[in-house]
Amino acid sequence: MPSSIPTSFDEQLANAKRSAVHLEMRDTYYSNPRFEAWQKGERVNWDDRASWWRPFHQDIADAVARGVVVRRARIVSEPVSDYIRWEHYQTRANVEAGEQVRWLPRRRTADLLMPGCDFWIFDNQVIRVHDFSGTGGWLGEEFFDDRALVELNASAFEDIWERAVPHDQYEVR
Repeated sequence: MPSSIPTSFDEQLANAKRSAVHLEMRDTYYSNPRFEAWQKGERVNWDDRASWWRPFHQDIADAVARGVVVRRARIVSEPVSDYIRWEHYQTRANVEAGEQVRWLPRRRTADLLMPGCDFWIFDNQVIRVHDFSGTGGWLGEEFFDDRALVELNASAFEDIWERAVPHDQYEVR
């Protein structure tokens, strides 16, 4: 990877001019205190924005305000895992930050070619590939600007996006 590629998500998003797309394909990710609290019955007070608005949400809102279209597609097994049920609940924060989010049941993907890893693509120029353990633990990320790699994954994302259900229409099962 050339050293000219910014190697942080924050830099990539801050430098994006047109688009940032994110593909998520796991049914569970590493646990975190917010998920654990949700499992215990705690719910977000959506009227108290300061309690749930995070720097990530502000970064997304800033990008959208600059004209960057931010889209996230999630491929999920049904019935969904508790983690995905929580993600669906929490997605309100992403949407309020300006992200467009869609959901695609895994059973509707048999005829799609899909990447093996979650990723972000910025302006169809750079891909940030995520690496997770089998139990959902974060192992790391890599950034690539290889044109063929970016185009292949961007094409897969668009196929998934076209078939996926908008967040406000997707019911967790």
